This record gives sequence, structure tokens and C-alpha cells, in this order.
Amino acid sequence: MLAKILLSPYGSFWNLKNKAQNSSGFMRKVHVGVYRSYLYENSADISMDSIFASEPCLPHDIRGVFISGGAKIGKNAIIFQQVTIGSVTLPDSKGSGAPTIGDNCYIGAGAKIVGNVKVGDNVRIGANATVYKDVPDNTVVISGEQKNITKSTPMLNRYYTNDDGVWSYFQDGKWIKESDESIISKLRDDC
Repeated sequence: MLAKILLSPYGSFWNLKNKAQNSSGFMRKVHVGVYRSYLYENSADISMDSIFASEPCLPHDIRGVFISGGAKIGKNAIIFQQVTIGSVTLPDSKGSGAPTIGDNCYIGAGAKIVGNVKVGDNVRIGANATVYKDVPDNTVVISGEQKNITKSTPMLNRYYTNDDGVWSYFQDGKWIKESDESIISKLRDDC
């Protein structure tokens, strides 16, 4: 609770992460202290050395999210709760290193992406799926034994929310009102 109060002057967790990364001296210690407190209160660990091309959409906040140092996440990522994007640090492992995740990826609750794997653009990773091999663009990864289903066209990987009858999706760090009536109709039918 205290960390959430301390976070308020920053506006968002991502502004705090940037301040902690880019400041120095006493102010760096302050920013890093607030950063670590907020992570602790949310049972999360997002390394300051992880790289994001843009602010991701976290539908359930950062609760239980683990992202190791060296991980690279492309723009417009959607990351649900309990996701691990972790490095392999065993020197004798063929998969040593951190994941690189492309743009417009949708990572379901509890998914694990581990080691020096490359996840392409427009990929969907299902809930509780474990990714330990490279994944090509426009692919769905499901749980159990990893199975890649490659699509011939890019998938629309957006996180939608309905606020008082208005459907919006998250992109480039902000919520955008959906104007495509065919998408709105499908959302209404599915929800």
C-alpha cells in the first residue's frame, strides 16, 4: 500500500522504471527504492535491465510478473498475470541467455518464456504455455508440448476493454476507441 502511494507522483510504474534507470546519485537511490518496494508489494520482479520498445499493456497490473535482465520485449506487448520471461544462466546450457519478444505479442496468464529464444511478431502465447524454442511470426503457442500454428496473415493481437459500452484497445501506451463496427460486433457477441 505504501509503495502505491509513493508511486503516485511518478504517474505510472513505467515512468518510475525510466527514472530509476536514468537517474544518478541520491535521486537514483530514491527511485530504485520506490521501484523495488512497488515490485515487492506486487510479488513481481521486472529487472531494470529489461528492455521494452513501448509501455506494455498489463491487464492485471504487474502482479506476479517476472521479467529477467537482458529480456527484450517489442512494442504493444500484452502481458497477463503470473508470466515469467526468464533467462537461463547455466553456462553449459544450449539455451543460455534471455528471451527476445517481437512486436504485438499477446502473452497469456501463467505463460513461461525461458532462455535465449526469439519470439516473432504477432505471436499469441496461450495461458500456462511454456516456450523454450524459437517461435515464428504469426504463430499461436498452446500449453502441453509446444505446438506452433503459423497463420498466413497477421493476427490482431489487441487487448480490449469495455467501459460503459465503449470498446477500446491498448496500443502505443494509451487506450484507443475501437471504430471498426465489425470488430465491435464480434466483441459484443463473444462477451
